[in-house]
Amino acid sequence: MIRLFIALKIPEKIKDKIFGYCYDVSENPSGYQWEANEKIHLTLKFIGDIKDDLLPRIIGEIDFIKNYSSFDCQIYRFGFFFRDNEAKILWCNLETDGSIIDLVDELNERLSKYDIKVEKRKFKGHLTLLRIKRSVNEKFIQSFKEYKFDPIKFNTNQVALIQSVLKLSGSEYKVLKIYELK
Repeated sequence: MIRLFIALKIPEKIKDKIFGYCYDVSENPSGYQWEANEKIHLTLKFIGDIKDDLLPRIIGEIDFIKNYSSFDCQIYRFGFFFRDNEAKILWCNLETDGSIIDLVDELNERLSKYDIKVEKRKFKGHLTLLRIKRSVNEKFIQSFKEYKFDPIKFNTNQVALIQSVLKLSGSEYKVLKIYELK
């Protein structure tokens, strides 16, 4: 079995800029275990665990991705996901034009024939920056929520099929195929 997801690739200089802001906001940036640069992406479709022999068919099935145009993107704020009133994930938003919803819908539709679960939740573009393992104080949360920066605008033209290998130290990602957008 292999664990897969499909993701929009984020340019390195954009990831560097985002983390620059994170380090500016945080009083003690070295006191946190930030996501590695190579793990920053916009998940379009989480596939989950599949049998190895299904991989070639999935690679072929999603080849339609290259018919989509590149995406103009914008990032302009930070936010948190909470569990039991505790901040667990620090994220930044990622907005694109509406055609990304068309891509996500088509991925769901095409992959459903392989018994891959269709995502029912509304697509919300975000990049996970920090998985919070211990409690953070209200000042940390407010600092990020109130931090203002000029929108980071960029274009991205790659979607990747990625294998996620779960280890005790965390997940490791391996890019299996890159789909170049028009």
